[in-house]
Amino acid sequence: MIIVRSPLRITLGGGGTDLPSYYREQGGFLIAAAIDKYVYITVHQTFVDDLIVKYSELERVGAVEDIKHPIVREAFRLVGLDVHSLEITSMADIPAGTGLGSSGSFTTALLKALHSHRKMLIHPRELAEQACDIEINRLREPIGKQDQYIAAFGGLTCFRFNKDDSVEAWPLRIDTETLYNLEDNLLLFFTGYSRSASSILKEQDDKTKQQNADMIANLNYVKDLGLRSLEALEQGRLVDFGGLMDEHWQHKKKRSGGMSNPMINEWYDHAMSNGAAGGKLIGAGGGGFLMFYAEDKTRLRHAMIAAGLKEVRFRFDFEGTKTIV
Repeated sequence: MIIVRSPLRITLGGGGTDLPSYYREQGGFLIAAAIDKYVYITVHQTFVDDLIVKYSELERVGAVEDIKHPIVREAFRLVGLDVHSLEITSMADIPAGTGLGSSGSFTTALLKALHSHRKMLIHPRELAEQACDIEINRLREPIGKQDQYIAAFGGLTCFRFNKDDSVEAWPLRIDTETLYNLEDNLLLFFTGYSRSASSILKEQDDKTKQQNADMIANLNYVKDLGLRSLEALEQGRLVDFGGLMDEHWQHKKKRSGGMSNPMINEWYDHAMSNGAAGGKLIGAGGGGFLMFYAEDKTRLRHAMIAAGLKEVRFRFDFEGTKTIV
């Protein structure tokens, strides 16, 4: 049996500038962090001829082209596997549709598992490129590249998305004390809403392709916020970083009417009144997780739990997509 795990992620700055419709014209930049919440993929040989695929549904098919799950089907095709007598199972620590990049983590974990089944090593960069090829090129999802890249690389990583589709990656250069303080003082709260990112991202993608001036100006500003966040983090100015998160959220809400809702706005204001230096909704918007930076984290934690939100505690992951068995 092969077991692969791939980390979920949070975005620390510049989110939204990783969509091809934007970076191919303007160039993109963001900072992402892998966290110790994972998508797991298992692959093992069976004694029946069929392919068995287990996720939220169960498929049992005779050939790769009959697999309904689009990512699984395309991963088999990309890796060049046309085998039977295999069972693929997926599990996750956090539900899909909550803004933590689960689709990218699923794809990188599945590809890593299939390559491991073929006894083939794959570099994190190549793994990320293959995952992006499946989701963006083959399946034409209106999504960016950060989820696949941060899942493959792990750590706290800066990404520059170039106009020629190349991606530069390097670790965020922060000292140990700043790293621990950031890890301790970032808090995640589940809003109770799950949603598909595609509709919100499609709106952004369509407007960017149409050269909508407001959307491009918004994303240019968010990219600059990402660069300012990089500077604040590397200089250890974490309260300033929290303020930049708030500035990012105020601009992010302007991209789409579906980005937030009255309940999310109320929770956000409640957090800002109870010790948060700043925060934002993680992912494309519309639901999922609220993330805040707060030095008085005990006060914020108690206030948000009293408001009915569930906290998910986490640490950073520095291993990326990894075969664990």
